[in-house]
Amino acid sequence: MNYILFDGPNRINLLPFTYTRPVADIRIGILTIRQKWERYLGYTITSVTEDYLSDKYPMVEFDRNIMINASFLPNAELVARIRSLQENEAIFSGDDVIAFFTRETQEEVDLNAYRAIEYSGSTIKVEHTWDIFSKNGEALRDDFDLLTRDKTSQPIPSTVNAINSSDIFIESGATLDYVTLNASNGPIYLGKDSEVMEGSVIRGPFALCEGATVKMGAKIYGPTTVGPYSKVGGEVNNCVLFGYSNKGHEGFLGNSVLGEWCNLGADTNNSNLKNNYAEVRLWNYESESFAHTGLQFCGLMMGDHSKCGINTMFNTGTVIGVFANIFGSGFPRNFVPSYSWGGHSGFTTYRTKKAFEVARVVMARRQVELTEVEEKILNQVFEDTEKYRAHYE
Repeated sequence: MNYILFDGPNRINLLPFTYTRPVADIRIGILTIRQKWERYLGYTITSVTEDYLSDKYPMVEFDRNIMINASFLPNAELVARIRSLQENEAIFSGDDVIAFFTRETQEEVDLNAYRAIEYSGSTIKVEHTWDIFSKNGEALRDDFDLLTRDKTSQPIPSTVNAINSSDIFIESGATLDYVTLNASNGPIYLGKDSEVMEGSVIRGPFALCEGATVKMGAKIYGPTTVGPYSKVGGEVNNCVLFGYSNKGHEGFLGNSVLGEWCNLGADTNNSNLKNNYAEVRLWNYESESFAHTGLQFCGLMMGDHSKCGINTMFNTGTVIGVFANIFGSGFPRNFVPSYSWGGHSGFTTYRTKKAFEVARVVMARRQVELTEVEEKILNQVFEDTEKYRAHYE
């Protein structure tokens, strides 16, 4: 059987992160959604996504295919249901389709003609940007169990102050000395070749993915995920960094999500709570207005390749697009479109030629190349977001 993850109707609510990736490649917990499904099903899984992303994320179709809504995270019960799907059957959770069986010869799929199977079991659904951090704790615990089952952790060094050590797992090549790891409230996972520098204090649930670093004296509250080859320092509370992103200095980051290749300058701070303790509203790309989150704590959503200068301040519930460069005193607005250059005093358009020059230098430092395929994607994002920058010129 061939399994394919599709973006589904929630893709637009997951912008700006889905400007540059399918829904399946969002990181929540320890793994990306795609990596979770691949581990459960035992197959490489491709995606149905936007046309402009398909060169980088191609779909592979066989005669018999099971299509899976990438907004849903797998668990053993759900995977068993999906494995048993037969032709003309679909699994639903309320009005949402989770998965359905299709053949390559089908030009159109009419789910109304399918035999509907209602799934009433528990599952995690990622349908808004703020779900990535607010549901990260549960996803992290599930991934911890999945990744550590039948495996043995590297020994915890004698210099480490470890609390509830049975919920601490250290992969090969990870280094740590003279730190405190408190897994009382959730597991702590240190990935391959990661490093926790001395003086750091970490409270789980927490995941430090492959090659990532916690800087000296950092204070980290879970649930937090630091994606591959990222760096964090200062104070971090309930955040997800997808990968290759840096918050390496002092300053507070809370209830926030950073995409890939982001960088926060020294002493950058974000607010995650309004002064009047009211519900936080967040920019929504579908309605092109600020949407209710139902959350009292909600910080910063920053798309890929965006950066800010030293001492930058972000207000509660701020959304930053792709390739934004923010600097200067004062609070920038709560929604900064992709390819914006400036800050509180105003913005201009960050042209792709200059943006890509910077990206090549940044990525080369991690031995990664900005490919022509990626440039094509990023050019499309520039065109698709032009309407939000129209007043700059």
